This record gives sequence, C-alpha cells and structure tokens, in this order.
Amino acid sequence: MEQRIEETYQAIEKTIRERRTVNHFTGEDVPVPLIMELLDAAVWAPFHSRKEPWRFLMFVGEGRKRFSDAVLATYTADKREQYGERVEQAYCSEVPVHLLVLIDEEPRWKEWEEALSAASALIQNLQLLAWERGIGVVWKTNDYNWSPVFREAAGVKPGQKVVGTLHMGYFDPSKVRRARPRTPVSELLTLVDSV
Repeated sequence: MEQRIEETYQAIEKTIRERRTVNHFTGEDVPVPLIMELLDAAVWAPFHSRKEPWRFLMFVGEGRKRFSDAVLATYTADKREQYGERVEQAYCSEVPVHLLVLIDEEPRWKEWEEALSAASALIQNLQLLAWERGIGVVWKTNDYNWSPVFREAAGVKPGQKVVGTLHMGYFDPSKVRRARPRTPVSELLTLVDSV
C-alpha cells in the first residue's frame, strides 16, 4: 500500500515538474469531447462560494474566426494592417482551441478574490490534465481580455470577467522549452515554530 501511495505521489510530482507552457502547436484538431472530459475533471478545484464561480467559452473549428475577429477588433487600424493576417492565420489555423475561463464580476473584494483564486486553481488543474494527454496549454492574460470590444465580439456576457485565454493543442515535445530554475523553498520560507 505504501509503495502504491509513493508511486502515485511521484507520478503527480513528475507531471507538476515537467509541465511547460506550450506556444507552438502541431495544428492537429483536439476533439471537443476530450476538452470537455478534461474540464469535467478540472472543475474539482476548490472554491469558497455556494456555486462554482467559473464559466467557459470555447472556440474550435470555424468558431476560431470569431475569436480571431474579436482580438483583431481591439487593434488600431495600423496594427491590424501590420499584424492582422498573421494573427488570423495563427488563431484560425495553427491553434486548435481557444478557451476563455470566465468568472462573474464581483464588487465585493473578498468574493472576487476567492472566485479568481478558484478559477486559477481550475486552470492549473486543466494544464496538468492536458499535459498528461499530450495537449499543451498557454495561459494568456493579454490586454484584450479587459477590452469591452473583445468581450462583446467574443460573446462574453455582461457582468463576466475573463480570467484567462487558454490556447490549447497537441505539440511536438522536442520543441518544448526547458524549465527555468525555481528558487529553493528554504530561501523563501519563514518558519515560525515557537511563540
């Protein structure tokens, strides 16, 4: 029993340590049922409120054009002229899935912070689960996430906040970046073990 527990722990730790942000995808379609399966597991993140704080908007296939158009709507005419074709190519052909993770806007600071923290935990769950299935994720918090123009064009409902845009897809493991070193916890921890 103890060996099984240790093996399970090691497998989870390995996934946490090896997962990387993936910015380049093979372009191969990711089945929607697979993303939904991953989300069904990811929603087991902890949350403080009586109801789960998250909602999702997913753009796949031809729907990626709506996402691309929503992003491009936030660009100036000059920026659209300079980058528009490249952005549309990337968002409509190279990235198979765009997933917006949403929470309700909340004027009460504590409730907003709890919802944001819960949605962030969900995103981390999703990244780890996706990694185990060979699906890479990059979590973006670009300026367009706050743009009323983007939000309306993408279909974000009034009163919802975009916690992050997740670009997802299969990837070539040989092109994944190396891990950046982490600071040892011994340098970050203040241990209080007496009065």
